[in-house]
Amino acid sequence: MNRAELLVRLQRVQQLPQMQGRNIRSIAAVLSTEALLKHVEVCEAQAEKAALRQ
Repeated sequence: MNRAELLVRLQRVQQLPQMQGRNIRSIAAVLSTEALLKHVEVCEAQAEKAALRQ
């Protein structure tokens, strides 16, 4: 997966109600592609976990 696709995934996660008020995208500028992939995966997992609690 390339960097642009990862940024799109991150943007989608940022827009979820569970992630409102959190700034998860600003760090993307300094992360390597591999680190960005991990960040996206962690954020997606957190959003899913939060959705299950609601």
